[in-house]
Amino acid sequence: MADEPLVLGIETSCDETGIGIVRGHTLLANTIASSVEEHARFGGVVPEVASRAHLEAMTPAVERALGEAGLAFTDIDAIAVTAGPGLAGALLVGVAAAKAYALGLGVPLYGVNHLAAHVAVDQLEHGPLPRPCVAMLVSGGHSSLLLVPDVARDVISLGSTVDDAAGEAFDKVARVLGLPFPGGPYIDRAARDGSGTAIAFPRGKYDDGTLDFSFSGLKTAVARWVEAREASGQAVHVPDVAASFQEAVVDVLTRKAIAACRRYDVHDLLIGGGVAANSRLRALAQERCDAAGVRLRVPRPGLCTDNGAMVATLGSDLVRAGVAPSTLGIPADSSMPITTVHV
Repeated sequence: MADEPLVLGIETSCDETGIGIVRGHTLLANTIASSVEEHARFGGVVPEVASRAHLEAMTPAVERALGEAGLAFTDIDAIAVTAGPGLAGALLVGVAAAKAYALGLGVPLYGVNHLAAHVAVDQLEHGPLPRPCVAMLVSGGHSSLLLVPDVARDVISLGSTVDDAAGEAFDKVARVLGLPFPGGPYIDRAARDGSGTAIAFPRGKYDDGTLDFSFSGLKTAVARWVEAREASGQAVHVPDVAASFQEAVVDVLTRKAIAACRRYDVHDLLIGGGVAANSRLRALAQERCDAAGVRLRVPRPGLCTDNGAMVATLGSDLVRAGVAPSTLGIPADSSMPITTVHV
């Protein structure tokens, strides 16, 4: 609808410069400039490289998004930006750019939480969020379970990883197996030709009664298994290792997610973050949700990875909820807690 806010969102928490434009919950543009190829030779994201890439990509990405949406700067009603959590230098680039655009255009600025934005973006595909819902966010930096009564005002942490995030474990295991960075898509692809029950890898914190995660021990177990095979002169069947590792990860993730829904008597589960694009996670989550009578919502893969549309969507929710905008003095907070939806 024309009377809904037109919000431009800026996302620079890691290695992707994302610019999104939404009107209410209608997506008008979603452009991404990724620096992943620059990090691949290092086997992981290099913060300084990411920050410099954001500086170079910011203006062209914003102009491309406006062109895609058929809009001018003067059409924008508000600017939203990821203020945290994320890489400090990368966040600073986005926050500084957002302040400049907001000041230059004379429109309100909303500094938002990266994790809450991953929850909000599902509305672009599946409509308003049920209240409450449980959200599981799985990415290279985060593995979290959240209770979401109202994504614009109230997000409650139920559990998180105590060590490696799920996506981080995918990257590290991919390196052990000689697969490219980022590891998630390559492990998913390799696993299709393997068996998820071929190797009995451990499942950290599986039955500990908490809603927390642990993937460091699993990552180490895979590395030691591969090292032992190679030391004994035996072949390492990469598809079986990939499938068995992947199964261990998604087994724990989906088990904990269903446990959270049961514990808090919630009947809607949302999965977001880059690892939500994993085909086995989606399949097992659907299977277990069907068995538990829980409705599952997962955005399409392009909305799962970091993007500006998710930031714009949360910004739109804040505008429509009447939340006061941020000041031009907001900081970039690399360790922003999930309970802080808006700065």
